[in-house]
Amino acid sequence: MKIKIFAVGGTIDKVYFDKLSAYQVGLPNAKEILDRLPMAFEYAVESLLRKDSLEMDDADRALVRARVAAEPCPKIIITHGTDTMIETAKKLSDIRDKCIVLTGAMEPARFESSDAEFNIGMAVGAVSCLPDGVYIAMNGRIFDPFKCRKNRARGVFEDL
Repeated sequence: MKIKIFAVGGTIDKVYFDKLSAYQVGLPNAKEILDRLPMAFEYAVESLLRKDSLEMDDADRALVRARVAAEPCPKIIITHGTDTMIETAKKLSDIRDKCIVLTGAMEPARFESSDAEFNIGMAVGAVSCLPDGVYIAMNGRIFDPFKCRKNRARGVFEDL
């Protein structure tokens, strides 16, 4: 099995230089996470954007949609910022014959307390066994993007 991973930025890829400096969205951490583990599947990681999801606009979402639609691999994971992940997922919902799973992290992958590794693992499991469609893998759950929301106060995704 092969999985294509598109990175568009977000907290999962943020790099902080010290407590007083601003962050930068760095290289895709999904590659770094998966490269250090023994995997029983092939994967390729491609960076599409390096943006905080709050900075994404319609043109960015159109780019993501076009690249996902053109990708020959039918198993796709998108690492994305959590603030607008649902909006992007909805823009992908009419793509057929692919299983597309969006995931991210509430803290940068480089933080010891980050949920990044867990969420990427969830996304791999989801894209491996779910039927074609668009899903969100966060907080130990798989969500329908039309039936969930991000609860900022609790720092989790939840059903509507």
